Amino acid sequence: MRFPSLAALAATPLAIFGVAILVTPAVAQAGVLGSDSAACMSGGGPAIRVNVDGLKDRAGELKLELYPANDADFLKDDRDLIKEGKFFRRVRVPTPATGPISLCIKAPTPGRYALLFTHNRDGKNKFNFWSDGAGFPSNERLGRSRPKLEMATINVPEGVVTTDIHAQYLRGLGGFAPAPKGS
Repeated sequence: MRFPSLAALAATPLAIFGVAILVTPAVAQAGVLGSDSAACMSGGGPAIRVNVDGLKDRAGELKLELYPANDADFLKDDRDLIKEGKFFRRVRVPTPATGPISLCIKAPTPGRYALLFTHNRDGKNKFNFWSDGAGFPSNERLGRSRPKLEMATINVPEGVVTTDIHAQYLRGLGGFAPAPKGS
């Protein structure tokens, strides 16, 4: 019996109860990163193209997560969403060393979703409040409290919607804010 290679397994999305969790390596198509890049490049959608700026550095990985757009499910643990048979999607890519950053994530159908961007700088699979960055489509200053659903909501059409997200990092007692220019 032949077993698939590790590379083949890594390129296979895990679909459970209609939930897709992607752990594929970065795929660049005309400057759009992520395993869903073809959806943004073809215009087929439904998908979200996210242009990211304001990174503190080029370390670690970048991640997009797409949640149902309701208060009960927003930022809920993906394992719980999966157990409940709810939609959740994640795309991860290594942070590119240079150049502009555009990521793509597919949505299951047109509609309203909650989108989270994170910059995982330390390489651990858990958000590090002290070093990692985050951002939402609204680009409102995050501060220190739990983000509100309205900050993350985005309407996804039949095709592709594009949004710009400015990364924010913890800055002293004031909470999260964009990194100072030149840092």
